[in-house]
Amino acid sequence: MKKIFASFREAVDEITDGSTLMVGGFGLCGIPENLILALGEKGVKDLTIISNNCGVDDWGLGLLLQNKQIKKMVGSYVGENKEFERQVLSGEIEVELTPQGTLAEKIRAGGAGIPAFYTPAGVGTPIAEGKEVREFNGKEYVLEEALTADFSLVSAWKGDKMGNLVYRKTARNFNPMMAAAGKVTIAEVETLVETGDLNPDCIHTPSIYVQGIIQGRLEKRIERRTIRS
Repeated sequence: MKKIFASFREAVDEITDGSTLMVGGFGLCGIPENLILALGEKGVKDLTIISNNCGVDDWGLGLLLQNKQIKKMVGSYVGENKEFERQVLSGEIEVELTPQGTLAEKIRAGGAGIPAFYTPAGVGTPIAEGKEVREFNGKEYVLEEALTADFSLVSAWKGDKMGNLVYRKTARNFNPMMAAAGKVTIAEVETLVETGDLNPDCIHTPSIYVQGIIQGRLEKRIERRTIRS
């Protein structure tokens, strides 16, 4: 049985200034909403955040941006976050942009214990500057180092008291890879069930990757609402 937190503030209690965090989600889909809110309330600063993007101006990781809690952002998409754009242009935040597939593989490799890999993405562009480039079978590849984090904050549909996790549809996105790549992984789940209630064949993240779990209600905001005219 894994640690089951009584509050979201307790769940982020060990996260300190200067920590490196992986935060699951794609846009606002599959983000650990309540864990992010708890980080904002705690006020930890100088964080390095590894995430596909940085939320929107008033939700998700965008809230930490507003509070000036993020020192460095490693991601693949700036998106429509005006505050993020302002901080980048003013030099208030360091940004490391990475091709999306490369970012996913850097995280997956980190969780698998693979220190680096070669990829064709980014060859001949600023992405490859300062990195080793090698030729394989007549094609050039750039060396990319894996990513790990002090903490991974992930969001799942269901979890059991052992820490096994099941994600739902596209909300799975970066969450399973990040769960494996964090030294300490904290999972926010919509439904917490007894051990044995989940079908073993349907578990996406085994409990060995999860150190703590908490149940919470998600708003699931829509990043850009599109309706039929």
